[in-house]
Amino acid sequence: MGEPTAKTVNDRTATPTHSAGATLPDGATGVARTEPRHTLLGRLRTPRRPRLWFEILLIGVSYWLYSLVRNAVPEQERVALRHASSVWSFEGHLGLDIERSVNHSVNSVTWLIVGMNYYYATLHFVITIGVLVWLYRAHPGRYGAARLVLFVTTAIALVGFYLYPLAPPRLMTGGDFIDTVQVHHTWGSMASGNLAHVSNQYAAMPSMHIGWSLWCGITIATLATPLWAKILGGLYPLFTLSVIISTGNHFWLDAFGGIACLAVGYGVAYLIYGRWIYRLPRQPVDRTVAPGASDPRTA
Repeated sequence: MGEPTAKTVNDRTATPTHSAGATLPDGATGVARTEPRHTLLGRLRTPRRPRLWFEILLIGVSYWLYSLVRNAVPEQERVALRHASSVWSFEGHLGLDIERSVNHSVNSVTWLIVGMNYYYATLHFVITIGVLVWLYRAHPGRYGAARLVLFVTTAIALVGFYLYPLAPPRLMTGGDFIDTVQVHHTWGSMASGNLAHVSNQYAAMPSMHIGWSLWCGITIATLATPLWAKILGGLYPLFTLSVIISTGNHFWLDAFGGIACLAVGYGVAYLIYGRWIYRLPRQPVDRTVAPGASDPRTA
């Protein structure tokens, strides 16, 4: 006994088809899969195992290009300062202009502001790379889509840096903000201090500290198993927001710009993959499943 077969005109056996709601090996249903894998969209929507050497090369080259383009944008000081005054004035109309008060208050607590300076200079990169490595190892089927979100977000930010040069609050003329790196002589920040000359000082809008940290936070809070990890993931972008304001590196509106860029990144990924990226199979399609065993790709 077996599944019924149909005879073709040439008396060949036709392959039985799945019913509309049948579960396919990758956890999708017959209704959900509408694109054959040999089409371009089908290939894009099929999670595949990332290659370590390629990912290291891709991320390294991408960050080099990001830094090159970001720092090659003309540093239009006069325009950037004028934009900063406009943003500060607009926030005043909205009642959001509390950055200066926060900057001065936190700066009065030396251990706190020094810690925030190092946070700003290092965790932006360390946490993001750490989440990418974790995705690569624990969620390879979702890694490519999540990486795409990050890349699209960053690409949009580069356009923003070019079209809307913006000085950070600490560089505003007459803004009375404190450059906390200069005051406390902390190490590592390319935004101010001795390393300022190698970085574009007028690329504050949108804030990629917020864009990247929110991407990390959503990824961790959605995919991590331990409750403490989910909580830390949710708190990470909030901590980052407090740091960028306290150190005088960004306005509130810069943070909203970073959020908007990330939203577009997720939207592009949804259009390509046809679903929320964190609902993609955990394991790529090149992993076989033994007959009768549960499929780990849907975990």
